[in-house]
Formats: sequence, C-alpha cells, structure tokens
Amino acid sequence: MINTELVKRVETALDSIRDYLRSDGGDVRIANIREDMVVELELLGNCGACSMSEMTMKAGIEEAIKRAAPEIAGVVSIN
Repeated sequence: MINTELVKRVETALDSIRDYLRSDGGDVRIANIREDMVVELELLGNCGACSMSEMTMKAGIEEAIKRAAPEIAGVVSIN
C-alpha cells in the first residue's frame, strides 16, 4: 500500500501546475503510484492529445513531483 503522505505530496505538486494545464484546456490525475516509485498519470482534456504532452510530462510535471517527493523515480502517462 502506498503511503498516503506521499500521495498528498504528489497531489500538492500537481496542484502547483494545474493552472498552467487548465489554461490550455487540460488537466492530470494520479492513476497509480507503483511500488518502484513511478507515478502513473492520466492526462485529461487537451493534455491527452497534445503533441507537447511528453515534454510537459518531463519538463513540468515530473520536475514538480520530484521537488515535492524526491523518492519518486519517474512519471509516465497511461494515455
């Protein structure tokens, strides 16, 4: 079972960038945090179909999450 404190920190990190995502008609939600400490995210709205989504995942979302939860090894999209 994943630590609820870890989930809260990841959610806080996502909240810090949600305005940016929503300004482009998108959003993101946690689908799972795996035992290997990889966060699986579902990109919602425009983010799911955007050609820049991979860059947004690595440069924006992953960086925000790793700042809030350094034990996270990576972030992947399940879309």
